[in-house]
Amino acid sequence: MFSASAFSGKILSDDEEKIIKKTEDWLGKNNPQDYAIVKERFHRLRNLGVAVFDYPSIRNTQFLKGVLRNEKQMTESLLAFSTASHLLRTPTKVVALRSFLVAKFHAFSLLSQVTAGNDVLHNHIKNIIFSVVCTLMAEDVYFSCLDDPGFSTNTKSRLADDLIALWDSGTDPRSIRHLTALSSLWSARDSAPPSFGTMDGNTELIRISIDLDSDWEEFLKEESTNDETRWALEEFLFGLSFEEIKQVRARLNRYGVSAVSYAEVRSYLDSKPAYSEVNGHDPRAIYDFFVERKDACMLRKRVSALGPLHTLEEIYLKYRIILESG
Repeated sequence: MFSASAFSGKILSDDEEKIIKKTEDWLGKNNPQDYAIVKERFHRLRNLGVAVFDYPSIRNTQFLKGVLRNEKQMTESLLAFSTASHLLRTPTKVVALRSFLVAKFHAFSLLSQVTAGNDVLHNHIKNIIFSVVCTLMAEDVYFSCLDDPGFSTNTKSRLADDLIALWDSGTDPRSIRHLTALSSLWSARDSAPPSFGTMDGNTELIRISIDLDSDWEEFLKEESTNDETRWALEEFLFGLSFEEIKQVRARLNRYGVSAVSYAEVRSYLDSKPAYSEVNGHDPRAIYDFFVERKDACMLRKRVSALGPLHTLEEIYLKYRIILESG
């Protein structure tokens, strides 16, 4: 068995270790049974981390051997790791890191369950869980940026370095910087669920904008005339696909209906909803909703269909990257 003490790197951050210690101390006094379960779970997580982070950086593997100085070729090499069909060509370090992040998500989700009676610990743990979800999303955003012809070769080279650093460390400095903004977006959405109404999206936008910070205000102002951003925002606000939104609006126009309720909108759709219902209380649902929208975007790209080709989160993070690169 691996021993975490034999590993010189850092598997969990200092803040994460402090929260684990505080939780264990609290459980030791209040719930010895849960304490034992938590202790064992994080022992296994650290052992897994030892194995994962003991793999060499992919910079030092045959996958990138001879291409690190060729920026275009390096970008193409990294993009190959984004598709499930290339799983057996993907470096073990990359696959293992993804597994570690899933295990880390489950371990801290356990902490979230057992600290339901301690608001201070519970809220700290929820922030850690959300950061893991954002790290998983960040990998997809990097792949999207590397595949975007709008980014210069130099910018892609820097992003490729950041992506490799994410795989090496299990954290992403960029997503950490924008974690507050993404968290505020989800909190605002959760506190102002869609009312549908006239389906113009203005009511929902105004309601969430009240709770958003200045970064989002600037982003929305800059991107207000961009069709793809508006479509992606509507999908995020309504929890419906671009195609479903068009279908509901067409029905409202056809029958002269001025507004639709939450209960009615599902009955307007002929088939099973494209996206599962989601709220900000369940981080798994947040990630599921992101992946479902991303998959829909990829399908539109393949068939050259109208609609958003990127999720709102991707568009926002790419917007921030452009600002930082400028």
